[in-house]
Parts: sequence; structure tokens; C-alpha cells
Amino acid sequence: MSTYRPTSTSYKEGARTLPRDYYTSESILAEERERIFSRSWNCVGRASRLARPGDYFLREIAGESIIVLRDRSGTLRAFFNVCRHRGTRLCSEESGRLGETLQCSYHAWTYATDGRLVGAPHMQDVPGFDKADYPLHAAAIAEWEGFLFVNLAEQPAPFDRAWAALQGRFARFGLPALVAGHRVVYDVRANWKLVFQNYSECLHCPTIHPKLAAVLPYQSGANDLTEGPFLGGYMEIKSPNQSATMSGRACGHLVSGDLPDRDRHRAFYYTLMPNLLLSLHPDYVNYYLVRPLAVDRTEVESEWLFHPETLTDAGSNIRDAIEFWDLTNRQDWEIVGQAQLGISSRRYTPGPYSPRESVPAAWDREYLRQMGGS
Repeated sequence: MSTYRPTSTSYKEGARTLPRDYYTSESILAEERERIFSRSWNCVGRASRLARPGDYFLREIAGESIIVLRDRSGTLRAFFNVCRHRGTRLCSEESGRLGETLQCSYHAWTYATDGRLVGAPHMQDVPGFDKADYPLHAAAIAEWEGFLFVNLAEQPAPFDRAWAALQGRFARFGLPALVAGHRVVYDVRANWKLVFQNYSECLHCPTIHPKLAAVLPYQSGANDLTEGPFLGGYMEIKSPNQSATMSGRACGHLVSGDLPDRDRHRAFYYTLMPNLLLSLHPDYVNYYLVRPLAVDRTEVESEWLFHPETLTDAGSNIRDAIEFWDLTNRQDWEIVGQAQLGISSRRYTPGPYSPRESVPAAWDREYLRQMGGS
């Protein structure tokens, strides 16, 4: 595990917000799909969704429909949702459980859950045809802390290398054992980058989130990841509050017995490129999957995770945590929507970042690096 050495700031003088086209240009969005989302390790959700062999769900990444499944031997797989015969979509239901095989509804080409083509009607009459030459197109898949990640690239960077900075960093939170207690999908009327940038700073919190600011003072805490694709740090939970909840009380059991005392009074917030926002609290975790739908529209899927005993303990109150962040999230979606409208003006020009906005400025630098700029 890497040594935890938080720093208060990584502010670089002269940092400015991105130009208008980055939030309004269809061609830039298309380039983002190719340069960032199609080449990166995208989080697709929790491994617990694939509890049994045959379980599957669909995810869209960079315009591609991907089948994420656990095959009949228990191995995690990801396949492009494309039949090798004439390209027809294989799965249309968002999730479900497969039998021994997966069959195309058009001409009945049939695949084992490990992707092998096992049935191709009348192709025995085609000279040289070999079913072994036509498996489903696979995408790389990896598991980290109970989360699943998919990479569409033909030769992706190994996950353990790409995510080396995070290996073991959150082990004390016991993330793989946590259980989802609530899920919501938000339709945000703003560019996906505004969602990331907004999440990356709390300078706006006193004005936009008075409830949040009373529990987590925006000047408290420090960042421990200040450059690169993974950014963020902690904020202090203001006494007498025990957690970030509507009442200020803990909503249930600690997420892990391994959580040190200092972290029982802190909340941690990280942006993990390209599509995961991770919020860690002493008694629950919530995360957000960010998917651009258009230059001015973003889908944000969120789940709240709890210790299993929290969900079975009658004395717990998970709504206390859910309502706190649902309120905060909706306030954020409203203000980033207003930001999208303002940035779309022909009079908008990039403005200067303050020292309290060092993380969104660092996020911009990493974004431009991945886009091939400077």
C-alpha cells in the first residue's frame, strides 16, 4: 500500500478553465470517445451483479454495447454485443441470466458463455469454414475492490499497471464486502466534464450546499492525489457530526473494522478517470458512473454501499445517507446545468482557477494529456 501523505494544494499559477468548444463541440465529444473512453479502463459497476454463472448485464462504452457476464465456469467476461455472422445485436435486455449458450435471434448463430461459436446453421456447406475462427469479439475485463472495469482497446495497458497508484490504497474500507442498498440514475443537462470538475472542488459548497458545508467544512482536509488520472483527498467531518447524513448521525455500522480512528472522522472523495467518482465515508460508500450522452447531457448512475449488517440491523437508517447525497447531487446537477448554459454563450471565455480549485485544474491537465494536447 502506498504511503498516505496528503498535501494541501497543487495549485499552479495561471491555470484557467477550458475553452467553450470543449463543452459544446460534437467533434470534440466524438474525439473523447475515441481517445479517452475507448482506450481506458471504464468502470461498469459492481462484481456482485454477476453473482452466479450465466448472470450478465449490458453497458455502453464509447458508443459500443458490451455484454458483461460470468461464464459457466465462473470466469468474468466482456464481449462486444455483435454477432459474428451479420453483426446483429445478441442481447437486448439490460440484464438477465443466460443458459448454457447465447443465440442470435436473426440466423441462430449460437455461442457458449465463454464466447466460442458452437452453432452456425448451414455453414458446414461453406468450404474452409471453421467455427473456431468466429468467437465473439472480446473486451478486456478486470476486477478491483469489488468493481468491474472494461477496456475496449485491442491491446490495452494492463489494469494492474494502469491502476498501480490505487492498488491497496482503499483496502481499509473493505469495499469488496459492501452491499448496495440504493441505486438511482440521474439525467444531467450538462457536459460530462462539468460533472467531474464540479465534484473535484468544494469552493461552491457554502453557496450551493449549505447542508453539506455544515457537516464537511470546505476548507478542511487535504488532497493526497494531486496529479494524473486519479485525484482527490479527504474532508474532516465536523463534530458533533458522525457522518455525512441528514441527521449527522452514523447511518449504520462502520464499513470495515479495519478503518483507523482518524478515518472514522473523515470523508474521502476521488475522481478516477475516465468515468468513476468515489465517495468514502465511515459508515457507507457511494459511487457514480459518468456516461456522456451528448455535449450537453450526461447520465450519472449512483449506488450507495453499506456493510451487510447495516442492511439487516433494524437500528440502521440508510435513508439518512441516501437523502443527504440525493439532495446534494440534485443541487449539483442544477448548478452544472446553469454552467453549461453560460459556457454555451458566445461571450464565454476561460476564467482563472483559484488555489481552492487546484484539483479541477489538475483534472483538466490530465484530460488534455489524454486528448493528445497540452
